Amino acid sequence: MSSSWLVWLIGCVVLLVAGLATALVPRRRAREQTLEGAWLAAHAAIDSATVSRDAATTRSVDAEQLLARAEAISSGRGGRAAAREAAALARRADHLWQAADGG
Repeated sequence: MSSSWLVWLIGCVVLLVAGLATALVPRRRAREQTLEGAWLAAHAAIDSATVSRDAATTRSVDAEQLLARAEAISSGRGGRAAAREAAALARRADHLWQAADGG
């Protein structure tokens, strides 16, 4: 009789672990994909600002500093907040270069 209790206990533990894994693995993957998407958006904004810088006929020190900060944050590869901040800085730099160029 005691061996059947052990089998039931092990079975319950296995079911509990399987249930937790079933619930947590998709959440972790979704979080990783969201983070990857945030960094892709940040890199796209940095690339856009770089193109605007290269195309600009006038120099903007403020925009250059913003882009440098965005690139520095990007090299650190932090979380979603860092990705959002890098993207925001790059977009502001892009707008400054476009405004300085009259476009």
